[in-house]
Amino acid sequence: MNEKQTAVYLTVNHLEDCQGTWFLKVGDVLTLKKDKGNIYDDEAIIVYDKNDVKSGYVANSVCSVVRGTCSAGRIYDKISDEAKCIIRFVMIEAGSMICELQMDR
Repeated sequence: MNEKQTAVYLTVNHLEDCQGTWFLKVGDVLTLKKDKGNIYDDEAIIVYDKNDVKSGYVANSVCSVVRGTCSAGRIYDKISDEAKCIIRFVMIEAGSMICELQMDR
């Protein structure tokens, strides 16, 4: 039996804190890397663009996670040290975007 896998979406924040994010666009593939040395959040995940430039963080607070998307804490143990996601929506005014997690198949 072939079970249909549902898409997993996540919120990426802090775009305004990172250099060079103005060129990110819908459809771009980004890399997620666990930030194991983060002293503020032990489930922090950094997001990098195709040139390995830091582009933001996966949101991990009820105040910053867009409804219907997963927090870093919800996906942290479901991914390896590195994973991929695809930009689906960019909210420039909010300094965030919504990405679709690419699960290993």
